[in-house]
Amino acid sequence: MRRHESARSACGPAGLRLVQVNSGYSLIELLFALSLTAALGAAAVPQLSSTADDDRALGAVRFLATRLQETRMDAIMRSVDIGFQFVQSDGRYVYAAYADGNGNGIRTADIGRGVEARLVPQERLSDRFPGVDFGVLPGLPGVEGDATPPGTDPIKLGTSRILTFTPSGTSSSGSLYVLGRRDRQFVLRIAGDTAKIRVLRYDVRNRQWKAL
Repeated sequence: MRRHESARSACGPAGLRLVQVNSGYSLIELLFALSLTAALGAAAVPQLSSTADDDRALGAVRFLATRLQETRMDAIMRSVDIGFQFVQSDGRYVYAAYADGNGNGIRTADIGRGVEARLVPQERLSDRFPGVDFGVLPGLPGVEGDATPPGTDPIKLGTSRILTFTPSGTSSSGSLYVLGRRDRQFVLRIAGDTAKIRVLRYDVRNRQWKAL
């Protein structure tokens, strides 16, 4: 039996058989495929960027909550008040933990005089998580029934801007507002009697706070 060939054959000069192979893509087909791939890739970029912004902002909030919980446990283990001080510097916020050095609580004046021992180097949230820092969206409503909006100040810990944890496991109360790219707004709410930290996210579309 003769084998069937998928290629067409023709006779050339000197009786040689020329084979014309019908395989591969035409130039038009190739250009269409490349254009389609580029279009799909371009459409996916905004979605990927949005997801990255979400992950970065949420990661920053969880990191901060963990640091605060570690400070609470440190205060219990050391049997001394430890305070987290937040200071605005060059348009950004720096923070660090200090241990009470004279038994009268964590005070801004004592930190300035070096009475309170700094336990860790100062940090910036934006250094670890680019595009994320303490901040408040314009017109942001109050949280959990609080009729008073936060205004423009993202650090709601009283005039001292210090969040203090005690050896008994309690803390001072307050809120820390964290803002990421594309209006990713979060808040950490610290309850003084238990030092429990609750994280909420602001739904810009529905203008509502939602617990994570």
